[in-house]
Amino acid sequence: MKTFLWAGKLLTLLFWGVVLLNLIQPFATPFALLLNAAGALVLVAHALELWLFDKRVAVCANPYLERVWVMVFGIFHLAGLPAQSISPLSEPQQREQSTEAENA
Repeated sequence: MKTFLWAGKLLTLLFWGVVLLNLIQPFATPFALLLNAAGALVLVAHALELWLFDKRVAVCANPYLERVWVMVFGIFHLAGLPAQSISPLSEPQQREQSTEAENA
């Protein structure tokens, strides 16, 4: 699994390098536009991943650096982060139980 994550990170880094190279010196006409669109789409996907997994990133030792890595590597970085502890009760149920315990 670790090899798969490192290979994914390497390919993602290569992709971002090609996108940056395309921004500095654009490739041929149809490819430049497609590559810019793909870069924007991947950036939006990584932002969505960061929004969805924000609680998981927030519990890390350095959450700001982890957010940068998620924006660069996306799910390949998220898969390597420790899973947050999930309570079997939802948040409203936990509040209800705690208020019942306080009233008793």
